[in-house]
Amino acid sequence: MMKIETQFFSRLRDLVGQSTQTREVPPGATVGDFLATLYRDYPALEKWDAHLLVAVGLEYATRAQTLHEGDVVSIMPPVQGG
Repeated sequence: MMKIETQFFSRLRDLVGQSTQTREVPPGATVGDFLATLYRDYPALEKWDAHLLVAVGLEYATRAQTLHEGDVVSIMPPVQGG
């Protein structure tokens, strides 16, 4: 298993109840696989799925991107301007 650090921002942090957590995923897991495990533990997050911004490290990521040991995944709601 690989350890992945997760950061939650804004309203998503409130849904999860914490700003960071470390999760384990199997080798070869993708961002999409990782999100599926989050949705099992936090079903309210799945309602945001179509609008989530996900970054691995400092770069936005696709659902097909493969994760690696020690990656930091940031999960953010859509950015709103004004």
